[in-house]
Amino acid sequence: MRPDRVLNGLSVDVEEWFQVGAFERVIDKANWDSLGSRVEANTGAVLDLFAAAGVQATFFTLGWVAERHPRLIRRIVAAGHEIASHGWDHRRVFTMDAATFRDDLARARVALEDAAGAAVTGYRAPSFSIDQRTPWAHAELAAAGYRYSSSVAPVRHDHYGWRDAPRFAFRPIAGSDLIELPVTVASIGGRHLATGGGFFRMLPAALTDFAVRQVNAERQPAVFYFHPWEVDPDQPRVRNAPLRSRVRHYSRLAAMAGKLDGLIARHRWGRVDAVVAQVAV
Repeated sequence: MRPDRVLNGLSVDVEEWFQVGAFERVIDKANWDSLGSRVEANTGAVLDLFAAAGVQATFFTLGWVAERHPRLIRRIVAAGHEIASHGWDHRRVFTMDAATFRDDLARARVALEDAAGAAVTGYRAPSFSIDQRTPWAHAELAAAGYRYSSSVAPVRHDHYGWRDAPRFAFRPIAGSDLIELPVTVASIGGRHLATGGGFFRMLPAALTDFAVRQVNAERQPAVFYFHPWEVDPDQPRVRNAPLRSRVRHYSRLAAMAGKLDGLIARHRWGRVDAVVAQVAV
């Protein structure tokens, strides 16, 4: 297959503006329902952007969101996109044990499938929190019947990362059909540089373009992600969050939609389940 014909995975991690790791120590989950919801409008803007570009994607969605916004989930499915799981309420996998993770998966799946009217076979851990600390996580996903996971970031980061994980699709459980499809990093001088989400928003788009071309040259698909709140420059400001968190969360929000338009136009994109169907591992 020619590098420019490789199908790359386009994905959206659907969560509210207040459900992010940057604010987890300053916004109590007990207060979430009292905060102004923006996820339906923001995800709607993403759906419009994708429709204009003529692409389909996978929406890794929190069960918490699906339970409160079933109309949004139905709109995503009606537009031809895939609904997949992002867990229940953005709790990181490495903060759970196997039994708690199992319950989190089940609760989220019920909410997602009830809203979508479709089976959920893909999963992405909040904050890419499947790593060397969670040796049981892939086994739980396989036992629950998931077809694939896209939960590993082969980078070093202060919040997450599994630097020594494979860069490309692999089977984490011997004898299982479960595929892990890590998010794409750029490999430069032996270092892995993250490219999605805030990294794409704040760094030159050329870095992500380089990463996509690099993996496609190896006949491998890229996997790109971002969040609906990243196209919302008017979202509330959390003034008591740490400075680093505020810089990461709010920088260049107004530029994001335009950068996404350009990235989508320059490469070939599709749903993650379609990418999984084409990989051989």
